[in-house]
Amino acid sequence: MKNFKRFLKYLIPYKKIQILSIFFNVLYALFSSLSMLSLLPMVKVLFDDGEKLRVKPEFNGIRDLNLNYIENYLNYFITTTKDANGPLITLITIVGFVLSTFLLKNFFNYLSILYMTYLNNGILKDLRQDVYNKVITLNVGFFSNERKGDLMARMTSDIHTIKVSFMSILMMVREPLTIFFTLIGMFAISWKLTIFVLLFIPLSGFLISKVGKSIKSQSGDIFALEGGLLSIIEETLGGIKIIKNFTSEPYFSKKFNDYTENINTLNNSVGKKMSLSTPVSEFLGIFVISILLVYGGMLVLVEQSLSGGAFMAYMGLAYQILTPAKAITKAHHALQGGNAAYERIAFILDAENPLKDKPNAKVITGFHKEIKFTNVSFKYKEDYVLKNFNLTVPKGKTVALVGESGSGKSTLANLVTRFYDVNEGSITFDGVDIKEVTSKSLRQQMGIVAQDSILFNDTIANNISLGIDNENEEKIINAAKIANAHNFISEFPNKYQNNVGDGGSLLSGGQRQRIAIARAVMKNPPIMILDEATSALDTESEKLVQEALENMMENRTSIVIAHRLSTIQNADLIVVLKKGVIVEEGTHQELIKMNGTYNKLVSLQSLEVN
Repeated sequence: MKNFKRFLKYLIPYKKIQILSIFFNVLYALFSSLSMLSLLPMVKVLFDDGEKLRVKPEFNGIRDLNLNYIENYLNYFITTTKDANGPLITLITIVGFVLSTFLLKNFFNYLSILYMTYLNNGILKDLRQDVYNKVITLNVGFFSNERKGDLMARMTSDIHTIKVSFMSILMMVREPLTIFFTLIGMFAISWKLTIFVLLFIPLSGFLISKVGKSIKSQSGDIFALEGGLLSIIEETLGGIKIIKNFTSEPYFSKKFNDYTENINTLNNSVGKKMSLSTPVSEFLGIFVISILLVYGGMLVLVEQSLSGGAFMAYMGLAYQILTPAKAITKAHHALQGGNAAYERIAFILDAENPLKDKPNAKVITGFHKEIKFTNVSFKYKEDYVLKNFNLTVPKGKTVALVGESGSGKSTLANLVTRFYDVNEGSITFDGVDIKEVTSKSLRQQMGIVAQDSILFNDTIANNISLGIDNENEEKIINAAKIANAHNFISEFPNKYQNNVGDGGSLLSGGQRQRIAIARAVMKNPPIMILDEATSALDTESEKLVQEALENMMENRTSIVIAHRLSTIQNADLIVVLKKGVIVEEGTHQELIKMNGTYNKLVSLQSLEVN
């Protein structure tokens, strides 16, 4: 229950609904008891059970409102109505009264469930939005350490489990009320009989708590396994071509089967315990009812201190108390599963973002001078991938970063955009450390075109205008023209409203890359970061994309991470990296004359030396 205390803040926007829900729950619980008590006069009429009273009992205040007065008044009402209208009319009158109480009970039941549903759905909507908002604000490093499938499970199936569990908790609010009003009626009829019922409740609660603890533990294991299962599905769908090419279907099938077998075993174990709880609680209830029948029968037949009609009404109340007791049992078990699910959700909500903006962070409004790396060292885990790195990128210049894989080129792009923070040294933007500015304003100054052009399952226009409110169609078309994309877009049936498919699957590699370039152009930032933007393309596509890149970089500051050296020969400065350290820097011609690492890379790629 402690985890659900955090839900209290989600109740605040729904105070009105919450009050209405409680109000109708109270009325439902009240009429649940009254509906059973209303059976008492009907029994009296059917079996002619009760004292014949033709003098109306005196009522001298609230102190007279007890079981004896109520029973005497019923006897008076039934006797006078029979004398005046006959037994059949009396019976119809009493049945109408019984129907009214049951109608009101069910009407208030409908309203209470309706408002509880509104409350539950509203709270879970807000929780789902909070989890999603937290996810998209976390730093990139968080996702490097977590499996996407497990995060998806936490954000979907776990939240659904919380929804079911929280609904059970809301229902649990009204069940104690039903028990409370029912016990009042039972005490009013016979306090001796009610003692037996009260002995049953703590015994049932003890057995329920024993079963519930193990259910919570196993539920957490199930959620973790289901997260792994989603990860396998995500990897399978993303790598289906590789799986088929390497004929590794049996391996993945076995891996998937192992997870489903473990989940099945745990589900069966939890199901066994949950299935046991209802029969056990019901048997305990019937056991108590049996004792009540014997003891109550003695009070009616031997001591004659209780009328037959009162005893039948009491038995109706006693049996009715079983329904909310069983509901509490089920809700308790649902709560255990919900607790386990909420702990997994809390993992996301409580995750710390080490790159969170400082309270007094500055807002960048433009780029005026330079980006400067000063003695920058960085490591993802144990080993440093950059060591004492120093570089200045002046405004309006193109700086290219080259080197073998793993030399730290892409890491620099991650650091300058502040996807990660440096371990040592500093990166300044116009003389201000980027740790001292807001991440949003920093990234607004930069456009990125990466090797893997990520497109979203939406229209071409929406992919180009990503992150821009009130996008202008003319500007979208202009950005596409600069990116050499307008011609092929115009050939689609729906042109700019054509859907690109999942991940841009309906487009070729070159087309996806040019749309990504158009997106960067549409953003119109002063700084462009190109992370091996042409390395995965064929020669023809590379030529078109390279032209688009040159158009885009015109009059802008550019940081180019290049694999194909032919694309950066005109850069103002080429920096050669090896194992996170600068080994050479200069223009293309200057580096060729050095006859060092860069020249070897050029030779390996069979480039023409100018």
